[in-house]
Amino acid sequence: MTFTTAFLLLLAVVSVAQAGPYKDCGSKTGVISDVEISSCTSFPCVLHKGETYVINVTFSSKVESQKCNAIVHGIIGGVPIPFPIPEPDGCKSGISCPVKSGNNYNYLTKMVVKSEYPSLKLVVKWELKSDDSEDLFCWEVGAEIVG
Repeated sequence: MTFTTAFLLLLAVVSVAQAGPYKDCGSKTGVISDVEISSCTSFPCVLHKGETYVINVTFSSKVESQKCNAIVHGIIGGVPIPFPIPEPDGCKSGISCPVKSGNNYNYLTKMVVKSEYPSLKLVVKWELKSDDSEDLFCWEVGAEIVG
């Protein structure tokens, strides 16, 4: 595995790294009710290498959308770094598509913090986009990966 690939995977894992309070970063076509990350009890969320974390984002939609896609950025030193995630299709992550206006949804995913990931702190921006590329939700969290 190349360093670049490992780093991108690390960012994907960190993007799910905090439970509890979160910052809404511009949800335009939806309203977040809750963001939960399993086993996170402090802020920033401390993620242990070799552990698996479950992420559940509860939100309601204000629009109709045939599909929805997740986009994740790791913000390191104030610089957002885009990176792919294993399953960007929200319709394969707990959401029954098509998305209907006024309905509540649970976006569910699971991430493993691999032992080869470096230890670091960052802010993660996680968006779920509608057909029109508007944010059904957008949230940011702080995280720290530790050995």
